[in-house]
Amino acid sequence: MTASPRRLARYDRALYRSVARLSTPVLDEPLRRVSDFADFSKPWFLIAGVLTLVGGPRGRRAAAAGVAAIGAASLVVNQPMKKAARVRRRPNRVRLGVPVQRWVRMPASGSFPSGHSASAAAFAVAVGEVLPALRPILRVAASVVAFSRVYTGVHYPSDVLVGATVGALFGKLAGRLALQAEHKEQTS
Repeated sequence: MTASPRRLARYDRALYRSVARLSTPVLDEPLRRVSDFADFSKPWFLIAGVLTLVGGPRGRRAAAAGVAAIGAASLVVNQPMKKAARVRRRPNRVRLGVPVQRWVRMPASGSFPSGHSASAAAFAVAVGEVLPALRPILRVAASVVAFSRVYTGVHYPSDVLVGATVGALFGKLAGRLALQAEHKEQTS
């Protein structure tokens, strides 16, 4: 039996409120900074630049796959998905109890799905496919970015979950395509 959309929305708000009630002031400043720094995929482009400069051919391939995955996920999430779900407003941080010291600038776009989470997951999964040694650290970093969006009050948990899922799918695709291209180069 599936839950109704209203029931899912209640669960989403309840989980959002649970995060808002966390008494973790030591995390407020770091997670605000993470959330702000992740605007426009800055951490991922920075890592891609480092991989391009010092990672050799495989690092360049991983960087290209990661950037391509960000582009595809961002396009899908920020255009058709956000436009289709435009009715979903951003959370009301005051009413839902998010402490002011956690706040970041509230985006003007709709809440569903999270573009930050999509980009983070897309990059982490794509690069992790090509460079498995980086997989754990990139996935932790992507998870921190995704959690920061709920913690700072700009997204509901389901926004982050759907965004990360879409991003991970594009990341997996980009990573596999990069590995296939590498294999073709090696066998020809």
